[in-house]
Amino acid sequence: MKLSAQIKPISYLKSHAAEIIRSFPDHREPLIITQNGEAKAILQGIDDYDQTQETMALLKILALGSREIEEGNIFSAKEALKRLKTDGKIG
Repeated sequence: MKLSAQIKPISYLKSHAAEIIRSFPDHREPLIITQNGEAKAILQGIDDYDQTQETMALLKILALGSREIEEGNIFSAKEALKRLKTDGKIG
């Protein structure tokens, strides 16, 4: 579906709220709500929101890992296991 079909004014949301909410399990695209011609909010189903949050968390973990590598804060697997066994933590 085209993104332009997912852009609706706030008046549409007000008059079709129940229909919009019912459609989320079937239509995975977010709904962009405008006010005075400007995009102001995005509505999406809870399952898609949860998936987005999980994806963001994974991306943050990857970014932190990359930063640690760039800063040289790395250990071999052998060293990490040794540290875990001796004091229960790495770092």
